[in-house]
Amino acid sequence: MLPLWLLKTAQGHPMVVELKNGETYNGHLVNCDMKMNIHLREVICTSYDGDRFWRMPECFIRGNTVKYLRIPDQVIDKVQEENTRTDRRPPVVARGARGQGRGASMGGYKGASRGSWLMQ
Repeated sequence: MLPLWLLKTAQGHPMVVELKNGETYNGHLVNCDMKMNIHLREVICTSYDGDRFWRMPECFIRGNTVKYLRIPDQVIDKVQEENTRTDRRPPVVARGARGQGRGASMGGYKGASRGSWLMQ
């Protein structure tokens, strides 16, 4: 399971983000990107020592400052259900995919069978 799939599924759900400096952010996930930058709404920030609290309408957390994420179990179950549904699909067989031809890439004539150009 990829963490980004998990975060995309968690959009709109509450989550807790703990940063490397000890601060925690509790809010609803709006969006995340490929670098795990996180956008939260209706946020309550707690200081590293737990003494101070701040309420913010929204915040943006840079991905490289995140220590860990706490996500509701229902989101994790939803991702596992989606993965099992995709695992049951029959495999897709590619026809005429690139890289299967023998021609200029093999150093021979286009359409020539393998090794036939060696005999000429």
